[in-house]
Amino acid sequence: MSTSVEVKIFPTQKKAVKSLAKGIYKFISDSTQKRFDIALSGGSTPKLLLDVLAGKYSDKLPWERIHLWWGDERCVPPDSKESNFKMAAGHLISKIAIPDENIHRIKGENVPEEEAIEYAKQIKAQLNSRGDWPVFDLIILGLGDDGHTASIFPYQMDVFRHDDICTVTQHPITGQKRVTLTGKVLNNANRVFFLVTGKSKSMRIAEIMNDDEAAKLLPAYYIEPENGELTWYIDQDAAALLQ
Repeated sequence: MSTSVEVKIFPTQKKAVKSLAKGIYKFISDSTQKRFDIALSGGSTPKLLLDVLAGKYSDKLPWERIHLWWGDERCVPPDSKESNFKMAAGHLISKIAIPDENIHRIKGENVPEEEAIEYAKQIKAQLNSRGDWPVFDLIILGLGDDGHTASIFPYQMDVFRHDDICTVTQHPITGQKRVTLTGKVLNNANRVFFLVTGKSKSMRIAEIMNDDEAAKLLPAYYIEPENGELTWYIDQDAAALLQ
């Protein structure tokens, strides 16, 4: 199966978020799978998505069959305001009936290089595989103003092509270390949902969607699940520069 790509543009951020939440619900409710492995994203817009899932879908989704992972994490303690896990815990996990054993956080308080190896071991032990790589049922991604996704930043394509499941990166400005899934794992997922909103993302979206030469420096440009589906959920502000 080759990649199926769909681009959905919505008039507002709220409508984009609600549609993605509905897409998650439909994907799970239409399936007979006994288990769903989903990798979450950090960021302000995904926070809104978690709020919708914790509200409208708290009693509709089979949380006992859903396992939550993270696409990346800042190397900070779980109670840090910068922690992707803390955001998910406050906006989703604390509000739903999900077993503790279904939550698989990246331990940002650990030595980054050691945690990347440990998290990769957990993923490999628990997920199905296709070829040499684990298969997430769904990975939710965001897009940074600079075109990064997960914690793979521009000019770090060696990280995107890394031969490990997880690796350690550094933010190009702050130098903060992060643990991230690598490109080969991202592109081995059954589904990838990109959630992108706001005018600050419009230039990157235009470059990616128009196949501009500049887009070839952006990790997000290379997200193309080899055996899965890719859906972009974009609001009108982020799509403002598309022709």
